[in-house]
Amino acid sequence: MEKIIKEKSQFLKIWLRNTYGVKRKSQTQSTTQHSQENSEKQENPPAQVLKIVPEHIPLQEPESMPMQEHEHETAMRECIEAGLFDPQWYRETYSIDFEDDFAIFSDYLTKSRFSPVNPSPAFDSETYLRENIDVFHHQISPLYHYINNGKIEGRTHGPAINRWSPREILTPERTIGEKAKTLKIAICLHIFYDDFIDRFAQALDAFPVEIDLLLTLAKEEFTDHARNTLGGHPRVNKTEIRIVPNRGRNFGPMLVEYSKEIKEYDLFCHLHSKKSLFSGKEQTQWADYLTEYLLRDPNIISGVLNSFAEDEKLGLYYPTTFWMMPVWVNHVTMNVPFIREWEKALDLPPGTEFISYPVGGMFWARPEALDGVIREGWEYDDFPSEPLPNDGSMLHALERVLGSLVEGKGYKQFFYYPTTGQFTTDQSYTTSSYRGTIEQHLPSIQAHACISFDVFDTLVRREYTVADYAKLKLGKHLCEQGMVDDPHDFIKLRNSAEFELRKRANFQGDVIIDDIYKELGSKLGISEADADGLMRKEFELDLEMILPKNEMVELFNHLGSVGHKLWVISDSYYTREQVGLMLRKVGIAVPYRLLVSSTEQKRKDNGSMWAMIKQDLAQEGIDRHLHIGDNVVADAQRPGDIGLTTFHILHPMEKWQALGFPKVLRGSDALDEGQILKWGKLVSQVGRNPFIGE
Repeated sequence: MEKIIKEKSQFLKIWLRNTYGVKRKSQTQSTTQHSQENSEKQENPPAQVLKIVPEHIPLQEPESMPMQEHEHETAMRECIEAGLFDPQWYRETYSIDFEDDFAIFSDYLTKSRFSPVNPSPAFDSETYLRENIDVFHHQISPLYHYINNGKIEGRTHGPAINRWSPREILTPERTIGEKAKTLKIAICLHIFYDDFIDRFAQALDAFPVEIDLLLTLAKEEFTDHARNTLGGHPRVNKTEIRIVPNRGRNFGPMLVEYSKEIKEYDLFCHLHSKKSLFSGKEQTQWADYLTEYLLRDPNIISGVLNSFAEDEKLGLYYPTTFWMMPVWVNHVTMNVPFIREWEKALDLPPGTEFISYPVGGMFWARPEALDGVIREGWEYDDFPSEPLPNDGSMLHALERVLGSLVEGKGYKQFFYYPTTGQFTTDQSYTTSSYRGTIEQHLPSIQAHACISFDVFDTLVRREYTVADYAKLKLGKHLCEQGMVDDPHDFIKLRNSAEFELRKRANFQGDVIIDDIYKELGSKLGISEADADGLMRKEFELDLEMILPKNEMVELFNHLGSVGHKLWVISDSYYTREQVGLMLRKVGIAVPYRLLVSSTEQKRKDNGSMWAMIKQDLAQEGIDRHLHIGDNVVADAQRPGDIGLTTFHILHPMEKWQALGFPKVLRGSDALDEGQILKWGKLVSQVGRNPFIGE
């Protein structure tokens, strides 16, 4: 252990000199590389509300700020004197025991550029980086920046915040155990960017055991570099190298080339080169975060390997989701149809909306825990060709089913939570960002001049939750009149009429309820007047069950009363007047602009409404706009993709799931009136306030 501690301490000191004393590779070259490549996702910066801060002195690039080790020692002493760095607290919290305080400070400086570790209870690193996003983008340690620049500029800091307290804690030894030393381990690296060859080699320097490497390279010219740097690494026993086509992103090459070989190992780790461009500058924080807690830190990796060695039921490991991702990133998002295909192929039950999965597709696993994915017979033609969308493909879905596949085979997932330095099997981190109160978010919300709201499940809720319950009630009414044989048959007929209209319009624009019932009337063989009467009946039944989401309505009215410009934006087949009537019923009492897809012939969920909104904002000179809504795709992902700021809240069913209640109103149960009456009202009441902990 002492040898490992000294090795890592020396590595950190070398890293500090390299980072601040030696000019790095040209950013122009890195940017050009990225722009030519379609196989890596260009992630959007998190579209959550950030505190608005005044402009500060422009930050210098790290390579233009040469610093000596003694300058860091001076900074460390100043941080200790200010009560902002506590070496003993850091040592105990993160279960490390470096040779001296400077080694501990160096560990913090390194990790805090990309990970929410804290130097003491007096300083919250995540808050400082979120409120000073320029510091994050320049990849500077938050405490180091505060001591040297931030406090002079008037930037503020706060004490460490307990955002999530994991339950079901695992406490493996943090030095490699004898059982773990006997594990046969493969590390599968997919390398598209050749500078990651050196990064991965450096990450292996303090790896606690010897391993075999299974490499897939995007270009043949990477071969010599990879063989010399990785193949000749002292921690590597054997190296295999395959040159692969640009097909299947990171998963395709691993599965096609090495599925057979992986089965021969007790454990394997899969990583790949990942870059993103925020603010025109190469950003590697996400990749650094994953590499740190999957490969680089011997303290963490020893804990991972010991956990696998001691508990045969542990099947999949990865760190909790990168903390600067959007809060909704653990949602299925646009991938539902692809996930359902994977679930069918892997014989898995339908999953829920929020799931625990290795975001970014990097993880440790037992091969047998992923049987069905790790199998022979894969071909590159099994995977979609480039270019792929940022989300919504069989590959995006694949990483989202890994957790449920492992659990379906009787294994468990476990995670490392960097903020508290703990291993856990607790999956509630996936929705922990939704904890809090409206009052806590109010200052951030009020920082925007124009605020738009979704309607259904944001401002209004349905008494029995299920959107189609009004159709079911209407179907029962028609059964009593002898017009249909079964209320569920009516729902199918009603929804098929809507689908036919959408298909006829080539899925452009939107449909309106009047036209739906004209189409339905022809199917039922009734007059237009009778069809219009049925349309009004459906709306009346739905309106009767519309209730306010009280806290959200109060927020809306408050914002209007203090002068904010308010817009309401809804994807709905109801008319503008009908949606307006619903809003009046729930108590909306301040002026607002109402945009409904059936009138505008543009939808949020396909992005056309947001393109119009962005244009309108520009024409009106509004530069601080925020949208609040519950639908991950329509209200968060789509507007975020074009640079609009969003605030996602939980749908009532999602809050129900986050609180650990049983799965209800799914599949056929969603239109079972007995189940609707049993659970629907309770789900609606639980979901009235979208925040957890209210």
